[in-house]
Amino acid sequence: MTYSEFSVKDQIKTDTSSALSWMMSHSKRHIWSVIGMIIPSFANAALAAWVPVLIGTAFDVFVRTQPKPDYDHLLWSSAMVVLTQIARAVGILMRNISAEIIGQRMERDTRAELYSSLIGKSMTFHDMYAVGDVMARATNDVREINLMFNPGLNLVIGSGSFLFMPAIFAFYIHPDLMIVPLAFLVLYVIALWQYLAELRPISERVRRTFGGLNAHLAQVIDGVETVKGAAQEESETKRFLQKAKEYRDAFVDQGCVEARFMPLLLMGLANAFGFWHAVTLFSSGAISVGNVVAYMGLLSLLGFPVFVSLFSYSQVALGLAGARRMLELITGETKLDENVDGHEGVVNGAVKFNNVSFGYTSDNNVLKNVSFSAAPGQTIALVGQTGSGKSTLVKLINRIYDVQNGSVSVDGIDVRDWNLSSLRKQISIIEQDLFLFSRSIAENIAFGLPGATQAQVETAARAAQAHDFILDFQNGYKTIIGERGTKLSGGQRQRLALARAFLTDPSILILDDSTSAIDSATEDQIQSAIREASKGRTTFLITHRLSQIRWADLIVVLRQGQVTDVGNHDDLMENSLAYKRIFSHYIGEQDLSGKGN
Repeated sequence: MTYSEFSVKDQIKTDTSSALSWMMSHSKRHIWSVIGMIIPSFANAALAAWVPVLIGTAFDVFVRTQPKPDYDHLLWSSAMVVLTQIARAVGILMRNISAEIIGQRMERDTRAELYSSLIGKSMTFHDMYAVGDVMARATNDVREINLMFNPGLNLVIGSGSFLFMPAIFAFYIHPDLMIVPLAFLVLYVIALWQYLAELRPISERVRRTFGGLNAHLAQVIDGVETVKGAAQEESETKRFLQKAKEYRDAFVDQGCVEARFMPLLLMGLANAFGFWHAVTLFSSGAISVGNVVAYMGLLSLLGFPVFVSLFSYSQVALGLAGARRMLELITGETKLDENVDGHEGVVNGAVKFNNVSFGYTSDNNVLKNVSFSAAPGQTIALVGQTGSGKSTLVKLINRIYDVQNGSVSVDGIDVRDWNLSSLRKQISIIEQDLFLFSRSIAENIAFGLPGATQAQVETAARAAQAHDFILDFQNGYKTIIGERGTKLSGGQRQRLALARAFLTDPSILILDDSTSAIDSATEDQIQSAIREASKGRTTFLITHRLSQIRWADLIVVLRQGQVTDVGNHDDLMENSLAYKRIFSHYIGEQDLSGKGN
């Protein structure tokens, strides 16, 4: 069973057993567009096949009625040709419109399903995929599905119908003339089967190398400051060119397979043997010269599926490869369940860790047998050296990750038994590596409470000591900040994150070194705001600020993923050697930086 942290209500139910089944389950929702693509295709082929028959008949009439041709019949034949072409034009228009509709709707629906699936996956799942590769699947691979339907399948169906018409119309000229088009049809299917079997792995390689190229590009752009700081532009350019070469080589290999497309040779042989067969029947008096002309016109129709299939089947193969890559994400396992039927209610703030163990990989536990309790309204400081598991610990409370052993409970209920949405809406976490969206300042503050009024937003900003610097911007709260808040200083970003947390009025507030980028003067103001905000709610502090550690009701000392001591500041200074060492270390750091408390 595949779980999800989030699911869209009334989301389309699809068959994810295979890429083909998945796309068919999507296309069934647009059955009239599918019909509008198929029926005109066969009608177009039948009308196209009728044209050489009309011409052949007219040729016989012209020869037979010499020296005074039957112009009335010739005029009638010409009028029928014109009418068939008008009818074909209308049919082709209907077919193309239907194909475009289904292609665009498939792109819309599959992208929506992929997006809702991605945001419903656990962090464990997202840790396994590079952001650039996911973006390539969510954009380029989705686009390939659109192109697979139009022009891909549009041309496959449109040209495929032309394969049958020469044999069908040849039967009415003379049954023996069916031999060559039927033989061509059989050999064409065999050659096409071999072609697609050879094309599939290469198409998947094309999509995979494009994902790798995109992943590398995203990483370098995201870390461009690091690249420039280390003067590694040249080496990263070489890496990118290597990825581009792999992508190019995959496309070249695809071109080599397409160059060996056997139906091109088969079409030439069909025309040669067909002409010989028709002339033989004419010599024996079985058919007329007009029948020979009509028959060769019918065989010429095979050129359309042969030349078009060289492109269209490649497009279908790329679309299927893209669908398989998307389906890999959609069906990827995630162990977190949103538990829609779980417990819902107001969180009071009692948190208990009971013999908790957790590791990002099965063979390396970050936390080992952690146990402690926090009463509602308490402030808990988590201290320990880097890598001791502090940040990991707090991410178990709102189920960013799930424990592997033991349990974490909120108000006496295991967090896994809570309705996940209800639980998370009452917990706010502010991390050191915080994220701001490329939206207005007001929208960033109101992210956790989209319906917040401007007055509420400004109240939260004032509480976080952010109101004054926001008004310094020309557009104030309407100022658009760059991705990750690149237009802001570190302290400004963290104050906006604090404002976001204050606005949601959480029952449990988690501050993961959230004042690390704030100067001492601003810190004094924010500490006062945090103290005020922590009243009546359970607050977890991960910090090296001594002023914050001191006023915590409970201090949990972590060492290598294990709890070594629990108590208040005075008790730990008296009884905990580990805490005294950490405390002395923090004092040394802050004295050296001129920020001692």
